[in-house]
Amino acid sequence: MAAVAACGLVGKGRDISLAALQHHDPYINRIVDVASQVALYTFGHRANEWEKTDVEGTLFVYTRSASPKHGFTIMNRLSMENRTEPITKDLDFQLQDPFLLYRNARCESFLMHWIVLFLHFGQVFKSVHVFVFSISEPRGQHWLAREMHAAFRE
Repeated sequence: MAAVAACGLVGKGRDISLAALQHHDPYINRIVDVASQVALYTFGHRANEWEKTDVEGTLFVYTRSASPKHGFTIMNRLSMENRTEPITKDLDFQLQDPFLLYRNARCESFLMHWIVLFLHFGQVFKSVHVFVFSISEPRGQHWLAREMHAAFRE
């Protein structure tokens, strides 16, 4: 397994991971951040509770050379189906250690759980936050982006 440093993958591990991501999306040009092990849950409205999905693996936050300019992918270790989300102004998210809750543009709600906790997960959240905030127009910013931007400026 590739080595993980404070700022993400290093050396050959980063190159191999980038190549694997580019196999699925050739427009990915840089890995910004990594969380080594996450599990994805979805909110079941019928049961009114979080339900584990069959998506579990490494989370990559990256930049792209085409629009949308940023995104994240969970490279699934449980099946061949990865979870990919564009990071747009429509992405709502909230960090509740050790969970990252997000709702995508299709109004689907998800929860990511860091299975292996380490100090780096807060940095992954900051990376996603910076991308969402940078593409939000000041007038159109959603409440969570404004709130998180204020928290990280301190």
